[in-house]
Formats: sequence, C-alpha cells, structure tokens
Amino acid sequence: MTHTEREEQAVAVVRRNTEEVQGKGNFELFEELFADDFVDHTPQPGTTPDKDGVRVLYRRLREAFPDFRPEIHWQTVDGDLVTTYKTYHGTHHGDFLGIAPTGRPVQFETVDAMRVRDGRIVEHWGVANLFSVVGQLGARIEQP
Repeated sequence: MTHTEREEQAVAVVRRNTEEVQGKGNFELFEELFADDFVDHTPQPGTTPDKDGVRVLYRRLREAFPDFRPEIHWQTVDGDLVTTYKTYHGTHHGDFLGIAPTGRPVQFETVDAMRVRDGRIVEHWGVANLFSVVGQLGARIEQP
C-alpha cells in the first residue's frame, strides 16, 4: 500500500466513525473501528481516556440528542493522523452535562485529530465548544 493509499484509508476510517457511528449510532461498527488499546488524550468530563470512555461519550450524546448528526466541513491527513473540523447538530431530549432536557436545538463546533493504524483508530485529541452548548440550552455559568 502506498503512502497516499494509507492516508486515504485513514480518512475513510475517520469519516465512517463520524458519519456512521456518531451520526447514526452504529455501535457494531464502533467496535470494528476503534483499537482495543485506543487512547484519548482529551477525554470529556465523566469519561475515561480509553475505548470504553469514548463508547460512553458517544452513547451519552445519542441519549441527550437522539437526532445527533455531524456535518464535516473539511478533513486533512498527515501520514496516519487525520484532522477533522465539523459541526454537530441535535435536539436536546435527554440529560446533558447535568442539564435536564429542554427540547432546544443545538449546534457546536469540534476539531479533532485521530491517529489510524492498520484500519483502526488508536489515538484521539480534540477540542469541542461545549461552552456554546451550555449557553444554547439556557444554562448560566458563573464566572469566578
């Protein structure tokens, strides 16, 4: 496999995770796409920095926002590292970060980088604009 073919495969793996696992809740595919020794370098609150933690996060997002869907704006790849800029959309129908369901629509931006080896996601780094979500849900955050 050439360098370019590996990069194309890495982008395809990350895109499948974004569209099919995150966007459609295909957790069987999740098990295929994530390596058992996966490491999340930026785990979200209440999760662990491993495959189980990401599974918990994805399920929580789908429970809080049953119509959760990603919109990929762009992806770039450097070797085995795929960076994606996307906006998530959903309607708040379940508890999220301790906020009871509001029925409000939300959207928030995310940039993440995922390392892919042998067709599986092995590492993740990401930044999500969760502060924006909290505001869209009408919650107030006290500034110190």
